[in-house]
Amino acid sequence: MSMTIAGDIYTLAERAKAQGYLASVWGMSAVVGPTLGGVFSEYLSWRWIFFVNIPLCLLAAVMLIRNFDEKRARARRSIDYTGAGLLAVGATLLILGLLEGGQAWAWSSPTSLGIFAAGAVFLFVFVLVERRAAEPILPLWVLTRRVLAASSVVSLLVGAIVLGLTTYVPTFAQGVLGTGALVAGFALATLTIGWPIAASQAGRVYLRFGFRITATAGSLLVVVGTALTLGLSTESKVWQTALCCFVIGGGMGLVASPTLIAAQSSVDWSERGVVTSTNMFARSIGSAVGVALFGALVNARLGGAENPAPADLAEALHLVFAAALGAAVVLVLAAVAMPKKSATAPAPSTAEPISE
Repeated sequence: MSMTIAGDIYTLAERAKAQGYLASVWGMSAVVGPTLGGVFSEYLSWRWIFFVNIPLCLLAAVMLIRNFDEKRARARRSIDYTGAGLLAVGATLLILGLLEGGQAWAWSSPTSLGIFAAGAVFLFVFVLVERRAAEPILPLWVLTRRVLAASSVVSLLVGAIVLGLTTYVPTFAQGVLGTGALVAGFALATLTIGWPIAASQAGRVYLRFGFRITATAGSLLVVVGTALTLGLSTESKVWQTALCCFVIGGGMGLVASPTLIAAQSSVDWSERGVVTSTNMFARSIGSAVGVALFGALVNARLGGAENPAPADLAEALHLVFAAALGAAVVLVLAAVAMPKKSATAPAPSTAEPISE
């Protein structure tokens, strides 16, 4: 909703800065959260991982009540409960299969095959329902327009790479390099330095060179950063891990905001909400599926060992870094599919779609 609001109240040129701030907040929170988690687990209690959300949510509520004023046209709307339920169940089953496959049950077991088959069936029925729904929760045209589809793929890969690194870079720092939880969190926190720096300048870049060049340059930086992680070993220093994260963060800052703004700018005001939510949903799915897939790689390599040696853990985590590099390469391909040039900056209420 915050991304949609920013798309409504700012022009294309103004969104360059506003969405950059929002993307930076997401990037910082995605890494600061695990860092705080390390502090809590080491010095307080793991329960504070949940308690810390209470004051943050109360602060957000107060700020919305005091500062956000909106006018809405009253109209009867139908909510696509059936589509929402089918999508939730189908996605959950697929993620469950990825998380537990090779652990709770074998990949080729009847249980595993049944879960994946059931998830596919639910998603197939979901597509049929969405084709007939008066106001579908996920209109299928969102997945057929080139700009929107490319933007969603980019968002999915951003979620997978960032959450994958958020999960396994601290594991590498602790299990392989032997650091504490706090130092491991700081090694990852450099991603939050590169992200806002790049995101704050992304608007100027895409207004001058276009969405495609900006997103492609950012995705290439992600490729460089993930490729550097393959050089990490038991002899590496923490600062080397932090450098990899910094480069990746810089690339993400040039990818996340421009692709979202390109998607928002390609549709009318009435469609901006569903386009934005689809983009964010793709990022959430990418985060869940990415962590599940990376976890499956680690679990397959370690074979359920309770106390793996640093060398074994390093080898397993290199599979994660290699998978992140593969995702970064696909990210480049998705970025190339973005629109070549940016549009002018019309008023939000009369914004014309950018060319595809």
